[in-house]
Amino acid sequence: MGSVRLRVGATVVVVAAAAVGGWMLLPSDGDQGPAIRIGTTDASSSLDPAYAYDAGSWALYSNVFQSLLTLKTGSVTPTPDAAKSCGFVGAKLTTYACELRTDLTFANGKPLTPADVKFSFDRILRNGMDVGPRSLLSSLKSVAVEGQKITFNLLSGDSTFPFKVASGAGSIVDSTKYPADKERKGGAVDGSGPYAMAEYKNGEIARLRPNTAYKGSVAKTGRPIDVHYYNASTDLQAAWEAKEIDLTYRQLPPEMLAKLKPGEANVRISEVDATETRNMVFNVREKSKFHDVNVRRAVALLIDRPKLAQDVFHNTVEPLYDAIPKGIVGHSTPFFDVTSRPNAKRAKAALEEAGLTAPVSFTLGYFASDSSRAEAQELKKQLEAGGLFSVKLVEKAEWEAFQKDYKGARFDAYNVGWVADFPDPDNYSQPLVGKNNSNASAYENPEIEKLITRTQAVSDRGSTVDDFKRMHKIVAKDVPLVPLWQTKDYILSNGKVGGAEYLSDGTGVWRLWELSRL
Repeated sequence: MGSVRLRVGATVVVVAAAAVGGWMLLPSDGDQGPAIRIGTTDASSSLDPAYAYDAGSWALYSNVFQSLLTLKTGSVTPTPDAAKSCGFVGAKLTTYACELRTDLTFANGKPLTPADVKFSFDRILRNGMDVGPRSLLSSLKSVAVEGQKITFNLLSGDSTFPFKVASGAGSIVDSTKYPADKERKGGAVDGSGPYAMAEYKNGEIARLRPNTAYKGSVAKTGRPIDVHYYNASTDLQAAWEAKEIDLTYRQLPPEMLAKLKPGEANVRISEVDATETRNMVFNVREKSKFHDVNVRRAVALLIDRPKLAQDVFHNTVEPLYDAIPKGIVGHSTPFFDVTSRPNAKRAKAALEEAGLTAPVSFTLGYFASDSSRAEAQELKKQLEAGGLFSVKLVEKAEWEAFQKDYKGARFDAYNVGWVADFPDPDNYSQPLVGKNNSNASAYENPEIEKLITRTQAVSDRGSTVDDFKRMHKIVAKDVPLVPLWQTKDYILSNGKVGGAEYLSDGTGVWRLWELSRL
């Protein structure tokens, strides 16, 4: 992302998610006062950072774990956190080295060492491609330790590697508490971030308390935080209206957001230019209905994004015609260039080119929520209107089950949201359309791989624009996914809480320490 802009305007809030249950004893809160109560519908697949790659989990990670680098409020430049310093060695961008601070301890009192850092990255490299953030670290070959120095050896030049270190993938765990070759279950967390986990109940609550042992880039840790989880956006709305929470963060019902007005008594409304996107992803494996590119093109030719944005989301989202959203370097409109509006005639011709007789039936999977259900129903309506397709909707009530099914190729197509790990066009490219992508679509294209490698090796990100546009023209031609929409973060808080406008800024960091009682 080129720049981050914050402005007062609309509504909502996202918060951490759930996974399993557990608790740990912490020092007394002292005079820190009552906890700030946050509400969210975001789900978390795991409290173990080597085994989760979703927005809800990473929202927690940026608070309970520490990385060598972080992104400070209002900045898009990685800065030292657990590290004293970091930088590339040589001009090839294939070696990255950090000097670890010597005064760090985990919240449990154990010293944090370079061995813990190496252990944390090695666990991700060892972890399978089906879960966790390993695909984000595809350029990482190995990690070496000498004294306080940690050296990352890369397979190829990767100028974006500092951003990846600063993300949830860089979370440092206690090597004595996490198994080397399997997921740590339960609700306990052993990290060194600004917060420690005082209590965790799967799908209900995460109680976070300031970690008095923390040392890093955050000058002052914030107030105690209680994150409450809700199954549906209407439940979150009810909790807000009943004043059971102080702040909401993803997802309030779109119809509620559309009606909110600035100036309401005791309500602070913040709109943040985040860059969350939503894509319909195709399973392109040989036995899938969408192995033939012409079938994928036919679907893309029928989708009416403006109608989806208006009828389902009440214009709280914006139609998107590129996997790279507006506000990020390299954004263009390759799917709009293919067709500016639904074209049933061309879609029919594409199916004929594939040698298929209408209607072509396929399954469309999605994770259950009020808006995602309405979205799937609207897409089904659009695709079936001309008789070219017959769509069977498959709803999954649990995030883990949905993730397992789409990664296991049990859907022909599926709708998946994407929240940036870091503000760079590479994060909307390699993880989404690169080889072994996090969408688990089985799509790969040698020309795209060349462009990914070439753009990663360039320090001047502005000079990569043409290559990213070329890359995503190929995406629009191959159609491994169809971009649907992008949205902003809307944060709704009562008059008793300050700092909500700094909670999220599109950099992938969730800054609970910025919140305060007024």
